[in-house]
Amino acid sequence: MCTLRRLRPTLTVAVLAAGLAGCSEPAPYRQESYVFGTRVELTIAGTPEPAARSAAADALALLDSLHQRWHAWQPDSEVAGLNRAFAAGRSAPVAPDLAGLLRQAQEYETRADGLFSPAIGALVARWGFHGDHYASAPPSADTVRVLARQQPRLADLTFSDNRVASRNPAVQLDLGGVAKGWALDAVRARWVKAGLRSALLNIGGNILALGRHPDGTPWRVGLQHPRAAGAMATVTLDDGEAIGTSGDYQRYFLAAGGRRYCHLIDPRDGSANCRLQSTTVIVPPSADAGARSDAATKPIYLGGVASAMSYARRFGIEAVLLVDGQGEVWVSPAMARRLAWQAKPSRIHLLT
Repeated sequence: MCTLRRLRPTLTVAVLAAGLAGCSEPAPYRQESYVFGTRVELTIAGTPEPAARSAAADALALLDSLHQRWHAWQPDSEVAGLNRAFAAGRSAPVAPDLAGLLRQAQEYETRADGLFSPAIGALVARWGFHGDHYASAPPSADTVRVLARQQPRLADLTFSDNRVASRNPAVQLDLGGVAKGWALDAVRARWVKAGLRSALLNIGGNILALGRHPDGTPWRVGLQHPRAAGAMATVTLDDGEAIGTSGDYQRYFLAAGGRRYCHLIDPRDGSANCRLQSTTVIVPPSADAGARSDAATKPIYLGGVASAMSYARRFGIEAVLLVDGQGEVWVSPAMARRLAWQAKPSRIHLLT
C-alpha cells in the first residue's frame, strides 16, 4: 500500500503531495534550502535521481548567485552599488539580467499606478525591514513624510549603453517585491531546457509549476492561513502557472498597543499599515508568470477590495483571493472554482 506524505508548510504556501500513479513510481526528488531570506523547496518528479539532483543543484546555485548580487543592503552587492551611484547623481554599469529585470519592473510599476515600486528601498530601510531583526517601533511621521514626498519611482531610471542612471537621487532599489518571482521564471527556463517535465519550485510561498503531477492531475498546493497554523485551503496549479501571496504575517512587527506594521509599504505615503491580512493570485502560463505572481499582489493588497480585480486584470489575472483586515474572505469566480477549503471561513464574498 502506498503511503502519502505532505511537505512541511513554507511561509505562505505549502506544497501538498498528491497520490502517485502507482507504487512503482519513484518518489519525487525534494530538496530544501534557504535563499532570498526565505525557505526554498524544490520538487522534481518523473526524473532519475541523478538528473534531478543536478537540476536542483543548478537551481540553487542560480538562486544563491542572484541573492548575493541583488541584496539590497549588503554593501558589496550590485544593487547596493547602483543605489550609491543614484544617490550621488552618477550612472553605473548594469548587468544584462538586472537591466532586464528593472525594465520589466518599470512596466509593472506603470500597470500598478506606482503601488508596486522597487524604488522605495529607503522607506523599507527606515521601517526596519532591511535586516534579519525588525524594528519594535515605527519611524517618525516626519521621516516617513519626507521620504514619501521625494517620490522615488522606477520610472526615474534611464538606460544607455549597458549603464543605468536615475533622474531622482532618492531612488534606492529594493527588489524584494519581484526578485523571487523573476527567479521562478529563470529556474523554470533552465529546467525546461534540461528536459524536466514535472516539477514545482517554491520560493517562500511563490510557486511555479512545470508540467503536471506524475498521476496526470494538476499539482495541488495549500494556501497558508494568515492567522492560524496550516492551510486555509488547497488550490490546483497547472503547467506553467504561478501562484503568489503577499501578507502581513511574514515580515512584520507589533508596536506598543499591539498595532501591526508589515513590510508592504505604500509608496504613496510611506505607510505600513497592514490593510489586509493576505492577497493571493494565480497567473496563467507565460514567460513572466513568476514575476507577475510576485509583483501583482502588491497593488492588489494596497488597493484593497474595491480595486482588486481592476489591478489583477491589468496583470492578466482572474484568479484572486483576499483576506481582509477583519479576516473575511473575498474570492473571484476563477479562484473559487479551484479552491478546496480546509478551514472554511464563516463569510465569503465574491470579487467581480
